[in-house]
Amino acid sequence: MATLDEITKEKQRISEALARVAAQHEKLSGQLSELEATERVLARYSKGTVSRKAPTAATQTAARAQSGRRRRATAAKPAGGNRSSPSLGDQILALATGKTQQEIAAACKGARPNHVGIAIARHKRAGRIEERDGKLYATHSTAGEQHAAA
Repeated sequence: MATLDEITKEKQRISEALARVAAQHEKLSGQLSELEATERVLARYSKGTVSRKAPTAATQTAARAQSGRRRRATAAKPAGGNRSSPSLGDQILALATGKTQQEIAAACKGARPNHVGIAIARHKRAGRIEERDGKLYATHSTAGEQHAAA
């Protein structure tokens, strides 16, 4: 009988240890998933890449090469800011002649509707567009036209 009691006690001890290990595993897997989610967010919103180890000479050289490419790409833009097509904000101001926001968004081909909405809100805050009866109208301020002419 003593052997059977020892076996029962040993089984109980092992099952308790297994329960502790399972609880620890659950806790660590939760922490791991949180860290992976944080890593994805940081990778999305940070300017550089998220690295798991300290930067090596190869990664530093690659970073310098990338920054050099960015400078050349910026310098290649025309100096006068000449654009072949008007900006989205200019298009919206031109279209704000008694049209609804949905009509303006449909007229701005290639622009996402949320971008159009943001530009309209910006124009409203600046006082360049006013809304009357659900339709948008561009306000014609003489000060803005004089400033643009100068």
